[in-house]
Amino acid sequence: MNNHYVIDAENITKIYGSSANQVYAADQVTFQVRQGEFVGLVGPSGSGKTTMLAIVAALLRPTDGKVTLDGHDLGKMSEKDRVNFRHEKVGFTFQANNLVPYLNVQENVELMLRLNNRMNKVGRAQALSLLERLGLQDRLRNLPSQLSGGQRQRVAIARSLIHNPSVVLADEPTASLDTERAFQVTQLYADLIHEQNKAGIMVTHDLRMCKFVDKLIQMKDGKVTGIYEGREAIDQAINGSAH
Repeated sequence: MNNHYVIDAENITKIYGSSANQVYAADQVTFQVRQGEFVGLVGPSGSGKTTMLAIVAALLRPTDGKVTLDGHDLGKMSEKDRVNFRHEKVGFTFQANNLVPYLNVQENVELMLRLNNRMNKVGRAQALSLLERLGLQDRLRNLPSQLSGGQRQRVAIARSLIHNPSVVLADEPTASLDTERAFQVTQLYADLIHEQNKAGIMVTHDLRMCKFVDKLIQMKDGKVTGIYEGREAIDQAINGSAH
């Protein structure tokens, strides 16, 4: 891990509603994520976690503040540029995995290569290699409906990484999995982020999954209430002493 900040969120505020009924979904949120760093973003429902993830993913514009991804200021981009940047630089895993139901495992992963005009022999070989790394080499021709929840989530992880993004984001990726599968998926996610030197953020309600992260960011009512780095500090936060 090095000190290059791939994600730099500075004083991010997101306000919904009119002046009389304003709701701060994010309130002066500041944090950074380095290359090769896996970050857990935690907090109760309504704390602003998913809002922040959407802003970092260039899916949502903040009311105020600045987000820089891989040296690019998202606020200075047109909508078209943001879409292109997102396709190229951001990998996203959703809670519902959002696989295309009529495409098989291999086709779902290769879809990101097609969107980035990188579908060639090298890309296909990379897709097959990544799917094998994730233990899915025997499922290439299966449709999502023929897979278990853990297998579908592993396909979604492969799809989020195949186009070599700088930033990898996951919104509650283990919410629909049993505990054993959830641990397996989170550890795979962490391993791949470290191996491929990505900047990764995982939003989760399950603090047990944070034993795999390098940094823990806690939010409540739209604000950052704590940032913990190092195994001991993170473990203390997971065990409740930082609540």
